Amino acid sequence: MGRPEAFYRLYERRLARGLDPERLPRHIGVLVDGNRRWARAFGASTQQGHQAGAERILDFIGWCDEAGIPVVTLYMLSTENLRRPAEELAPLLEIIQTTAERLAQPAEGRAPVCVQPVGAVDLLPEPMARRLAEVAEQTKDHDGVHVNVAVGYGGRQEILDAVRELLRDEHALGHSAAEVAESVTVEQIADRLYTRGQPDPDLVIRTSGEQRLSGFLLWQSAYSEFYFCEAMWPAFRKVDFLRALRDYGSRQRRFGT
Repeated sequence: MGRPEAFYRLYERRLARGLDPERLPRHIGVLVDGNRRWARAFGASTQQGHQAGAERILDFIGWCDEAGIPVVTLYMLSTENLRRPAEELAPLLEIIQTTAERLAQPAEGRAPVCVQPVGAVDLLPEPMARRLAEVAEQTKDHDGVHVNVAVGYGGRQEILDAVRELLRDEHALGHSAAEVAESVTVEQIADRLYTRGQPDPDLVIRTSGEQRLSGFLLWQSAYSEFYFCEAMWPAFRKVDFLRALRDYGSRQRRFGT
């Protein structure tokens, strides 16, 4: 083990020891950003950048399992990303599907995870949508980290889909639009989001130095804490993760105040 690597291992252990288990997030949302820029910086192809990002996802879920984080949402592909050129999109979709399949497989050192695709899966190629549904069914009873794979995802689309579902449900009960408008509640919409039944994200992490949500979990992140990291996602280290947890644990959370 080289000196820099040994230093980081010692630093990781120091950071981990300093975390308060009572002040860890229950749900972390992550914008896995910077794969293409990382690839350009190293003279690699875009596909290689996305593959490096996929490997980091597997590491990240292991870190979350070790830290006892029960829910993670990974923003892997937005609805806007589906308009990318076919020569870039096709390999990216394959990498995302393979990553979901690898997450579903047993891994040394972590409990079997539950994989749930969230997003407008009807916009995905039918074979991919079918395979993601199979992975979700295969892992639904696993008791490890619950991993939401946000693919074909858009925050505005999610809210729109929730409202549409609410209107359909109320119509089936014989209620008019005017009646729904008078009685609709925040809870009724929340109960129809892609992440229904899950805690809202306590912490949202974005890599690559960008400081915006890009439509990620717009409804759910109303009271989230945000952590922005300069590292590109493939270069995001366990040290960076532990720093994010330390920063989160030091904050005084305010819910609407």
